[in-house]
Amino acid sequence: MRRDVFQAIADPTRRAIILLIALQAMTPNAIAEHFDTTRQAVSKHLRILTECQLVKQEQSGREIYYQLNGTKMKEIDKWIEQYKKIWESRFNQLDHVLLTLKNKKK
Repeated sequence: MRRDVFQAIADPTRRAIILLIALQAMTPNAIAEHFDTTRQAVSKHLRILTECQLVKQEQSGREIYYQLNGTKMKEIDKWIEQYKKIWESRFNQLDHVLLTLKNKKK
């Protein structure tokens, strides 16, 4: 089942996991230590993040390490960037209107 990446990052726990593994690859047990939840719940979050290709698994001996997939994060950033430009333009327009109103009061 292919999940939607934006549904995956909508969950605060999954965003926290992404933040953790952005710094260094971690095992599921190491990740679970940072949360007040079960190891199984963390595994479910990791499975969803993996299905969305936001994280990658790497086997090292008997351990599985999860790390951030920077390529997929760049795709999200690129999508968000278009909206950032729109909002920046609107804020600039608002600044101009407010400055005009302020100057008219003087």
